[in-house]
Amino acid sequence: MAHKKGQGSTRNVRDSNPQYRGIKLYGGETAKPGSIIVRQCGTKFQPGFLVRRGNDDSLYSTGLGKVVFQGRRVHVDPYDKEIATPKALREFISSKSN
Repeated sequence: MAHKKGQGSTRNVRDSNPQYRGIKLYGGETAKPGSIIVRQCGTKFQPGFLVRRGNDDSLYSTGLGKVVFQGRRVHVDPYDKEIATPKALREFISSKSN
């Protein structure tokens, strides 16, 4: 008989670091140029006006304005009214405010 207890091996104890994905700026919040709006895997959300897609599919703002979600498309409505906003975005924003 063994006089020492055997060491049991452990499996499945490895873990990876969290990715912190999700929406970082919600609709109505202010987005500065370069601020991340959505961290995502794949293109669940599509970039819209004043929004670009990074190499890791993150969506980030290219201008100063208010974040607007239009279904799966993300826009930044600029605070500077001299910037020409697309007609579809203007109509969407005006319909939401009424």
